[in-house]
Amino acid sequence: MPDTGTDAHRWERRTAPELRALAERDALVVLPVASMEQHGPHLPVWTDSFIGHNCALHAAALAADVPAIVLPPMWTGLSEHHLPFGGTISLDYATFHGVLRGVCRSIRAGGFRRLLLVNSHGGNIDPLAVSARELCVEFDMPVVATTVFHVAGPAVGALLDTQPGVQHACEAETSFWLHLDAAQVRREEIPNAICPDPGGQTVGAPLHRFWSFTERAPVTGVIGDPRAATAEKGEKLLAVVAEALAKAMRDNRLWQAPDAVWAPGRVWGRRDGAVPGGASSAPRG
Repeated sequence: MPDTGTDAHRWERRTAPELRALAERDALVVLPVASMEQHGPHLPVWTDSFIGHNCALHAAALAADVPAIVLPPMWTGLSEHHLPFGGTISLDYATFHGVLRGVCRSIRAGGFRRLLLVNSHGGNIDPLAVSARELCVEFDMPVVATTVFHVAGPAVGALLDTQPGVQHACEAETSFWLHLDAAQVRREEIPNAICPDPGGQTVGAPLHRFWSFTERAPVTGVIGDPRAATAEKGEKLLAVVAEALAKAMRDNRLWQAPDAVWAPGRVWGRRDGAVPGGASSAPRG
């Protein structure tokens, strides 16, 4: 595995006094949000957690001018659509949001005031967007969510030969493993990873409902073509995603304090509890 030079940004390798010093510097906390789920016959069930964690660590190293510390990945997400293939652990939404809320409460108690949620699992995208906005308001702190292969835009698809973007256990995700830890790829199983019935894939937008992966990717649980994967593509994918995340880390607009929309009197454009006409919203007596 190549030397990443990212150890200084790993939360779990810091002492409590070191983390307290980072909080005093208004360091950005980064939480990779991922999953534990099937990735076909050729990739480990740790794939999304592995990819998201590496993207976050490399981004923190690139944004050297921004103090940032990366938590270990949240390895359980919303993955019930993968359950029929085995190897999958899934949360429900209430628990998913509860874990994120617990992280927010903990880092606020530790003096941190900013949180970046770096998602690497498709099933987390919509619920994470809802959680981020709720947490932002509840804890009065900027909580920003993004997904690793969306944040870089079309640059990701430009690096791939057989697909327009990241799919599942595909050219992109397999390339990542080949670059970072090739020994984890069961190369002999790659020919068995091709979905035999691409017509079984479903298109949700603009209509939404639950689809399991037995409906979307019958037999193999794979969408995309891992035969086109290379370590070189994985290196380039990591670079473009990390650069895009580093740019977000530096974007001061993202890290402004949120508007206190629930503050008394805020509905009238005031933050002090007063209402139009000079009346006060404070109770009489």
